[in-house]
Amino acid sequence: MKTIEIYCDNLGRYIDVEGGATLQEIYEQVREEIDFTPICAHVNNKTEGMTYPVFMPKKIEFVDYKHPSGRRLYVRSLSLILVKAVHDIWPTRTLSIKHAVSRGYYCKFKDGETVSAEEVARVKQRMDEIVAAAMPLQRRSKLTADVIAEFEAKGNLHGAELLRSSEEVYTDYHQLDDIVDVTYGELAPDTSYISIYNLIAFQDGMLLLPPDFSGDATKACEPIEQKKMFRAFTDYIKFNRVLGVDDVPSLNRAATDKPRNVGMLITLAETLHEKAIGRIADQIAERYHEGGARVVLLAGPSSSGKTTTTKRLSVELLANLIRPQMISLDNYFVDREHTPKDENGDYDYESLYALDLELFNHDVQELIAGKEVALPTYDFATGRRVYKGNTMKLTEGSILLMEGIHGLNPELTAQIPDYQKFKVYVSALTTITIDDHNWIPTTDNRLLRRIVRDAKYRGTSALDTMRRWPSVRRGEEKWIFPYQENADAMFNSSLLFELAVMKEYAEPVLRQVPHNVPEYAEAYRLLKFLSYFKPIRAEQVPANSLLREFLGGSTFKY
Repeated sequence: MKTIEIYCDNLGRYIDVEGGATLQEIYEQVREEIDFTPICAHVNNKTEGMTYPVFMPKKIEFVDYKHPSGRRLYVRSLSLILVKAVHDIWPTRTLSIKHAVSRGYYCKFKDGETVSAEEVARVKQRMDEIVAAAMPLQRRSKLTADVIAEFEAKGNLHGAELLRSSEEVYTDYHQLDDIVDVTYGELAPDTSYISIYNLIAFQDGMLLLPPDFSGDATKACEPIEQKKMFRAFTDYIKFNRVLGVDDVPSLNRAATDKPRNVGMLITLAETLHEKAIGRIADQIAERYHEGGARVVLLAGPSSSGKTTTTKRLSVELLANLIRPQMISLDNYFVDREHTPKDENGDYDYESLYALDLELFNHDVQELIAGKEVALPTYDFATGRRVYKGNTMKLTEGSILLMEGIHGLNPELTAQIPDYQKFKVYVSALTTITIDDHNWIPTTDNRLLRRIVRDAKYRGTSALDTMRRWPSVRRGEEKWIFPYQENADAMFNSSLLFELAVMKEYAEPVLRQVPHNVPEYAEAYRLLKFLSYFKPIRAEQVPANSLLREFLGGSTFKY
C-alpha cells in the first residue's frame, strides 16, 4: 500500500503512515509520544475502534477510557464480557441489562429467577478469566439478512428482531468468541482493555460496576443506596411489561401497527403520568391537612420536565382544594459581584451559593407564619436584586410551590422544619431498552429533549446545545444527583413512546452539526441511536402531555 499523510491531534502535526494501517498500528508508530493507552480514536470527528483501517488522509485523535467517547466504549465492552460470562455458565438463560442505578448497571435474568451471591461470584470469576485471556472483540459486517440469520442461530432473538426493522443493506455487529451482538457503537480491541470493574449481587439480580469515571477511574465504582430511584424504575418496568412494550422492537411493532393501537399506547402512558402526579398531590394534601407540607419543592436535572410537572401538580392540588402559590428561586440570586465563579472564571448561577439563602429562608418562614412578604425580583440586565412592589401572603388553604435544581438540597431550606416541606424529584428515567443487552441512558433521553426544545424555542443549534451539555452535567453531578434520595416522592417523567415521536424533530437538527467539529461524534452517535426507532406522529400526543414542553403545542404557558 502507498504511504498516506494523516494529521494526529494528539501530536499536533502530520505523520506518514502506510495506507490500510489500523488505528492500533498507527498508535504503535507514535506510542512513545503519547502518554496513555488509547481505547478508541476520533477519525474525522467520528468515534472508531482501534481495528479501524485508514486508507485515506484523515484527522485522528486518540482517546483513552476516561474520555466521554472512551467511557461509553468501555461500558459497552464490559457489558458484552458480562453477557459472554453468563452464557458460558448458563447457555440457555437470557440476561437482561436494564438500567443505571446506584452507580452501576442493574442486570437480571429474563426468567425472573433471583441470583445468589455465590452465583454472582461465579460470573465475576468467569469475567476475570475472559479479561485475562485477551479475547478479541471483533467488528464484523454482513448483509443484514445474513446477520439476522446468524443471530437467530446463536440464540440472540431480540437482536435479530431489532435488525428486522432496519432499513440498512449491511449491518455492523460485534463478536466475542461465540457471542454475537449489536452493540450500538464501537468496542475495545480485546477484553484485556477492560480490567477495572466489579460485579455484586443486587436486589434480585446483579449490579455491574464500571470504573469510577467521576472520581478515581483506576478503581471500580462503590455502589450507593438508591432504593427510591430503583423503585421508580421498577414501577415503570412493570407497567411496560403489562403493555407488552419494554424494548425498541416491541415499540416498533406498536408504531407500525394500526393507528388506534398506537393511540391507545399513548393514552395509557399519559394516564400513568396523570395517576402518578395525582398520587403525589394526594400525599401532599394528606400531609397538609395533618399540619405539615406548607412548602413543596420540585427538583430534577435539565430537561426532566420539571416545568410541566409543576403545572400539572398545581392542577391536581387545586382538585384537592389546595391553592398553590409560586415563588421563583431565580429572584433570590445574590448581586452579580457576589456570585460564585466556576473553574473557567465565569459566573456560576447553578451554584447553591449564587442564592441569598438567608433572605430566602427568612421570607419562606414569614409566609408560613401567615405574614405578607415583599418579594424581590432579580434584574438580569443589571445583576441586581430589586423590589417592584410585588407581595405575597399565604391565605387559608394555600401552599408554596417552588421549582429549582436545589430543591432537595437540605441547605437550601435549612431554617424550615422538615415536616413543613414536601420534596419531589423529577427525572426522565427511561425504562425501555434497545434490546436485552443495550439500555437507553437517561442522559441521552434528556439531551435529545433539550436539543429539540432549544432548537424550537431558543433558536439554539444542536451544536451549541451539545457544547453546553458537559457543563450542565457537571452541575447536575454536583448539585442535584447527591440529593435524589431526599425526595418524599419521585416522578418518572419519561414516556414510553417519546423517543419514537422525537425522532422526526431531532434528526434534522442533528444532521446540521458540521463534520469538522468535535461534537460531530456525539451527533453521529445520537443519529445512529435514533435510527433504531420507527417514527410515531406527534399529532397523536395530547396537548397537556409533558412531551409538549419540548415539542410545542401545549395547553400550558411557558
